[in-house]
Amino acid sequence: MVPSGPCCLLLYLLIPIFCPSQAAQGCLSRQKVLTAIRQMQQLLKGQETRFSDGIRTMKAKLSALQFSVTKPTANQRSVLSCPPLEAPRHGKKFGSKYRTDHEVHFVCQPGYQLSGSKINECTSNPCQNGGTCVDAVNRYKCICPSLWTGSHCEYPVQTDWSFSRKPRCAEIERTQHCSCDAGFRMRGTNENGLCQDVDECEVFQLKGVSRLCIHNCVNIPGSYRCTCPAAYRLLSDGKSCGDIDECATSQHNCTREATCINTGGGFQCVNPQCPQPRGNVSYVKTSPFHCERYPCPMNSKSCHQAAKTISFHYLSIPSKVKTPATLFRFATVAVPGRPGADSLRFGIVGGSSRGQFVVQRSDRRTGELTLVQPLVGPCTVEVDVDMSEYHNHTFQAKHLSKVTLFVSGNGF
Repeated sequence: MVPSGPCCLLLYLLIPIFCPSQAAQGCLSRQKVLTAIRQMQQLLKGQETRFSDGIRTMKAKLSALQFSVTKPTANQRSVLSCPPLEAPRHGKKFGSKYRTDHEVHFVCQPGYQLSGSKINECTSNPCQNGGTCVDAVNRYKCICPSLWTGSHCEYPVQTDWSFSRKPRCAEIERTQHCSCDAGFRMRGTNENGLCQDVDECEVFQLKGVSRLCIHNCVNIPGSYRCTCPAAYRLLSDGKSCGDIDECATSQHNCTREATCINTGGGFQCVNPQCPQPRGNVSYVKTSPFHCERYPCPMNSKSCHQAAKTISFHYLSIPSKVKTPATLFRFATVAVPGRPGADSLRFGIVGGSSRGQFVVQRSDRRTGELTLVQPLVGPCTVEVDVDMSEYHNHTFQAKHLSKVTLFVSGNGF
């Protein structure tokens, strides 16, 4: 095969350099050889330039193709970067780019652990329904449209490894045996083992809820402790929470005219008033929670059919109380010298929620208000119940009870 092109020319130009002196008449002079070499160098430089241009063109086409494939949609074009993230308290942040598909890493100082993911990725696909960042009992939970995936709020509690300690070891029959205290478990071998704390709060839970505490469980070295929400105290059993009575301990701000009513996790200041006079019906307040009707004219039927007494009752109940639950009992008392009622009739006549209650007679002189559907707190629910007295099928009097329920946000 005969070589061709620039390589062939270079080959034929270099051969005469080695021509023997006796054949010098057929060889090129030194000047001509140097000229040929310079021409060949220029030729190669041109070839190299065209090759580099081809590479740059190919890279540009590949970049354009990549952009067309990953180009954000109309809903994503405005979401090309995420808000800056600060380093968590007692921790460090690695990563300073906040654009789409970049990551920021969090690392905590010894003795602290991170709540949520250690790696937060900036995503260009926010949630559809919107949202915000909420505090769920000191553990922060990020809800879209936060563009950072995972939680980046630091929760200052010690990690299991910060609770670790060396095992107790002894050599028995030339073999080393190591053990850990209660609440710890061995990790590693006897030679390099370590007693790591058991997180009882995580081990003993059901559907993400601790079975050890009624409210919140906190892991401590070798054990755990229970905590309660604000306005509650931990009871003697170490796991239940009891409400603090702000009214009894004078931790309220009610005025002198109002009455403090203790509720689950707080208090309410109430000052009920009697209804305004209407026609021949008017009332007088005989106690902070009781109104009585003025005597009616003899010929005023509407006055006699109006409630003779109006009483106000305030109850505090936990959220999602098990139903059916009897909340309140109504009773009638016979007046000396007057025949007592031999029949009672009850009915729900008002309030903010009717379908969740029933009222019925339980015995000859008593009726009961029963909750038949659970109430989810925190909320305030009102229900008005009237009790009519009859004697020998003749109407005698009506009594109205206005019941207000303060439903707490906790189930205890």
